[in-house]
Amino acid sequence: MTTAVAQTPATLPGFGASAFKDLIRKNTRKAFYTTLVILLLFGMSSCSYRYIENWMFPPPQVVRVKLAKVSLDMLAPPPSENQDVPPPPPPTVVPPVSGPAVRAGMPVAVPDALLPEDLKDFATVKDINVASAVGGDGSNFGDFASNIGHDVGTLNIQTKEEEPNVEDFIAVEKEPDFDYAALQRRVKYPELALKNGIEGQVLVAALVGKDGRVEKTQIIDSENEILNASAVNAVKETIFTPAVNNGVPVRVWVRIPIAFKLR
Repeated sequence: MTTAVAQTPATLPGFGASAFKDLIRKNTRKAFYTTLVILLLFGMSSCSYRYIENWMFPPPQVVRVKLAKVSLDMLAPPPSENQDVPPPPPPTVVPPVSGPAVRAGMPVAVPDALLPEDLKDFATVKDINVASAVGGDGSNFGDFASNIGHDVGTLNIQTKEEEPNVEDFIAVEKEPDFDYAALQRRVKYPELALKNGIEGQVLVAALVGKDGRVEKTQIIDSENEILNASAVNAVKETIFTPAVNNGVPVRVWVRIPIAFKLR
């Protein structure tokens, strides 16, 4: 008969308090180093991520351009819409050389080789009063001396009439006349104004020319900008009786109110 002796856990080797302390110490050290390595790897990956991203996906190259500073004083002024182009200067008319074929002056002895081929003879006592220094073509004997250096021709130079200002007061004997009812009938109501039920009045200034046609328009006052184009078009299509001053037609500005009302 065999007899077995049972041992308690306290008597088993390796299961004492010191063994548990060593096990805890080893596991704690292992966990610390493992955590430290993980943190280092995470920090290195965070730092190297941007470099890897720039290496795999390089950013576009930016070309730097040096801008030149330009002062507004160096720029030419913009052309004005109302600035009129000056008319070209009239052509220079060279008056014909008229008068006797002889020339006035004191003869001086020179070698024959220096004489020009078209040299005219010197005037005699008879022709000295009507002769010029270069000699003429033999015409206009009786009245040459008084016309020397003067253009006897007639130059017709046309100058452009200055445009009156819309605010200028121009006194006229008769104001421009027109059919206001016909003008109001020509007004086309804007589609956008019809859809939105917009009403109002536009005051249009028109420059009426000497022929009764509208040369220029300007909006003086408007209750809604949507109505402006239709009012201006109706005024431009109107033929006026021009203003009259001293019996002749003149250019003058008139102001016309255009009403927009929904029926």
